[in-house]
Amino acid sequence: MAKYNITRIKEKEASYRTLVSPQMMDELESRINDIIIIQKKYRDKNYSAKKLAEDLGTNTRYISAVVNVRFHMNYTSLVNSHRIREAMTLLVDKRYQNLTMEEISDMVGFSNRQSFYASFYRINGVTPRDYKLQQLEMHPVLQEQPKKRGRKPGTKNKAKVE
Repeated sequence: MAKYNITRIKEKEASYRTLVSPQMMDELESRINDIIIIQKKYRDKNYSAKKLAEDLGTNTRYISAVVNVRFHMNYTSLVNSHRIREAMTLLVDKRYQNLTMEEISDMVGFSNRQSFYASFYRINGVTPRDYKLQQLEMHPVLQEQPKKRGRKPGTKNKAKVE
């Protein structure tokens, strides 16, 4: 007689996979990309799966099904991946060198620094600060301050005479 009553777990087909037809899945995937990526709704801290479903005229179960099947993640992970991608760009952009991590996280749609750091680390394996330092070390030209436009030093303003 066995000491433990161990039974094999049966692999279940996720019910959401059959919830949405392939044609509807294609259409919803395209429209989700349009709203989340093209319209940059990922920057909106309050833009939820529920609001997305309302904008698409569907329900959150369909949104969840499409995101799980087509993007292989949940809604929050999808949104956060786009936020982190943009944050990575901003962190090494000369124009944003003087911004704090809180300001960067706010710009890309995170509601607090902790969730920004946690998501960034989960995706990249380093903190945003370490990522920035690594990039600046690998590409020293990123550290140069942008040049200001205007007249060259030592030149005089010439008045236009007519």
